[in-house]
Amino acid sequence: MAYWLVKSDPDEYSFHDLTRDKKTLWTGVRNYAARNHLKAMAKGDEVLVYHSNDDKAVVGIAKVSKTAVQDPTTTEDAWVAVELQATKLVKNPVTLAAMKKEPTLANIGLIKIGRLSVMPVTDEEFARILEMSK
Repeated sequence: MAYWLVKSDPDEYSFHDLTRDKKTLWTGVRNYAARNHLKAMAKGDEVLVYHSNDDKAVVGIAKVSKTAVQDPTTTEDAWVAVELQATKLVKNPVTLAAMKKEPTLANIGLIKIGRLSVMPVTDEEFARILEMSK
């Protein structure tokens, strides 16, 4: 199993929306590196959901329930989407500021490549963020 982080503008689609909907196609990714990460996701992989903009925090956990398919929001063949299923809301959101202070997260993509909307996280990074959310 692999671990991932996806970013979402909560004004557009929040983790609360995902929880209400139970699952959704993660559409609208228009960056080739992020698209490649979507293509690499496997069913059952766990995903940290990060709210960008005001919250700037990991707020929930989802899992990949369907692997990459053509993104229905475009006719261009280059873009894909995966289906994510809500797993749980974290007890305490883990802010970007808190992650930046955590030495074990110094190399996480969220800090190193802040503009990327889909990225892998290591087993250790995933576990540390879960610990921080308790």
